[in-house]
Parts: sequence; C-alpha cells; structure tokens
Amino acid sequence: MSLFGVMRTGVSGMNAQSSKLGTVADNIANSSTTGYKRAASEFSSQVLSQGSGSYNSGGVKAKTVYSISEGGAISYTTSSMDLAIDGAGFFLVDNGDGNTCMTRAGSFVVDSEGFLINTAGYYLQGYPVDDNGNVAAVANGTGGLEMVNVSQNQLEAVPTDEGLIWANVPADAALVTGDTPGANTAASTYTSKSSITAYDNLGGEVTLDIYYTKVADTGTTSDWEVTVFDASEAAAAGGFPYSAGPVSTTTLTFDSTNGDLAAASPTSITVNIPDGGTMDLDLSGMTALKADFSVTEVATNGSSPSAMETVEFSENGMLYGVYENGARKALYMIPIANVASPDQLTPISGNVYQASLNSGDMIVGFAGEGGMGNIEVGALEASNVDLASELTSMIESQRTYTANSKVFQAGSELLETLVNMAR
Repeated sequence: MSLFGVMRTGVSGMNAQSSKLGTVADNIANSSTTGYKRAASEFSSQVLSQGSGSYNSGGVKAKTVYSISEGGAISYTTSSMDLAIDGAGFFLVDNGDGNTCMTRAGSFVVDSEGFLINTAGYYLQGYPVDDNGNVAAVANGTGGLEMVNVSQNQLEAVPTDEGLIWANVPADAALVTGDTPGANTAASTYTSKSSITAYDNLGGEVTLDIYYTKVADTGTTSDWEVTVFDASEAAAAGGFPYSAGPVSTTTLTFDSTNGDLAAASPTSITVNIPDGGTMDLDLSGMTALKADFSVTEVATNGSSPSAMETVEFSENGMLYGVYENGARKALYMIPIANVASPDQLTPISGNVYQASLNSGDMIVGFAGEGGMGNIEVGALEASNVDLASELTSMIESQRTYTANSKVFQAGSELLETLVNMAR
C-alpha cells in the first residue's frame, strides 16, 4: 500500500465533501430565491489498477447535479405582474444583449423604460400580436421574440368592424305603401326606428339611424326593409330627407308561423361606416311577433381614442393593454420553452439556464399546449430547497470531511515514521 496513495485518497475525500458543502451553502443561501433549483453533489468512486500483493487506494469524484425539473411550491401574491409556471417549462428572458435564457423566476416589474424585468435584471420576452390578433411563433428557436414593453403611451382608437342588433318588429303592423326610407324623400315613412353608435377610423363616434319598414305580407311570410343612414346627414328638423342616401339596405323575410327569420332571409347587413371601414351587422336574432317594437340586444366593437391605463395577463400567457375606456388590446403572447432533459441545463448567474449538449435543443410553445405547464398569474414559484435536508447534509459532510482528514493525518504520521527509520 502506498502511503502517498492513502494521503491522496484522503485529499480526494475532503475535496468531494468540500464540493458537497458548497452546494449545501448555495442551497441554504438561496432557499428564499424565487424559482431557485437545488444543487447537489453526487459521488462516484475512482479505482486504480491493483497489484497481487497490495491494494492501491483510489479516490472519489464529486459531480454537481441540479434538480431543475423539480417544481417548487406556488404562492400567490398581490402583483398582477408576477408569473409562475405550474408544470413543465421556462419563461424566456433576455439579458439586454440579445442572449436568450430560460428561467422559472417570474417576479417581473416595469422598469423606467416600460420593459418587464425580473429581480436579476433579465427582460421578459414575448411574441408581438398584430392588429388581427395573429402571433408569428417559431417552435424550434427564438426568432420573432421581443423584449416585452408596456409603455405604449400613445392614444389608441379602434374602428368598428362588427356589430349586432336584435329587435322585435310588430307582426301586425300595417304595410307601408308610399315612399319607404330607401327612397329618401320628405314623404318617406317607416314602421319602426332605432339607432346605434359605431366608431370611424379616427375613433370618432358615428350615430347610425336604422329604419324597419313592413313592405309586404303574403300571409305565410312578411318582408321588412332595413335601411341604415348616417344620422349626421338628417334633415335640419331631423329625419327625412337625408343629405345622402342610405349607407346600407337589405330586406328581411320573416316566417309568419313562428316569427323567426325565414330560411332564405339574410341574417346580416354590411354597413359602410362614414370615414371608417365596413361593419358586419348581425341581424340573426330579429323576430316579427305581435308585440310592440323593442330592441332586445345591441352591441358594437371599436372604441374612441383612449390611453392605456394598465396591463394584465391572461392564463394562456396573453398580455393585454387595458385602456381608460375599458377596451382591451392584445399586445404580446408569452411563450414557454422546454428541453428534453431540464436537469442537464447549464445554470448561469441570475437564476437562469441555457441549453447544453446534454439537455437537448430548446422547444418553444405556449401554456397548456404540447406538454407545457400552465401559467399562474399573480403567483411565484418558491425554491425547491428543503432546509431540514440541507442542514442534515451539512452535518453529514462535516463529519465525513473530518474523517477524511483523519485518513490524511494517519498517512502523514506513518510517512513521518518511515522517514525517521532512515535516520
């Protein structure tokens, strides 16, 4: 047996336990760090070639492993900017230099420039949403991602492109035999009237007058002319004649047996909004019953110019801007990334990770899809450190380190005895 070998084995053991104590120290120090993942030292033996008459002591090798795939407890907070992932996956963040990393630390705040940034200084990344609500996502890379910025201080106006008005027209009303609203003359008459508000391209309010006129009755069906005018073009005293013709008109046919629209009847009308686009006005819920005229449901989208007041996340990761008038606009879609072997990711400072050769390539998706976890809004993931276990490991390592030092000490004393024999 080599005395030098005994000493080297003792040093090997002390180095391994030092590594373990290092991971324990890190774990204890970060036990309150949001999204922190526990590190641990695993040991493997090193065996040297053996002779027939003596034993060559080898040593021990320490390898640091991370419990990245092990989730921590989720606790709810009072901040709507706090995010946690319940399940697999990571948020994508940027250090400001275009270096994209993954993290489970979702404690984001808005910085002075309007970017969402976590406590380590990393910027949350997301896909911008276009005006049609579309997201250009890349499944196997980070192309198209932007740092999320919520400081959109400009006014936002949304033109109307959809609307709905459902009403009951009186089935027992008399036929209009003279000029109907479609003729737009001073003598035009009608059965009933209502008005709705829409918004043009600049967010200006446009009032639309809608006339309902009974023009035919076969006994089994009845025809009603629906005519839409720009209210701003009405005569000085109001009503007919308007200075311009109708912006849209159609004829609805009702089934006299039940009062609903007949199968062949139109169910909507396309309205050209003055200084705006076109609005698809849903009329599918119109009825013709023996009751007074009444509007049962009405709605239009669009909004007047309004500043963004706040932002909020939905559970699928969509970030909405909430405007002063109550309107919401999708701004960013927050993706979730994952790898085949999360425990093999490379940790770097700031509680973030990068893909490695052993972890597999990054796959980007969205919350609740393709095995990705769900996003919890107003919540944070705690570290997965168990203080009791770490303190136990610390005591074990301390004792084992001391025992290894005794091996080294014994080898040193035997070597000293051997040297003294030659004197």
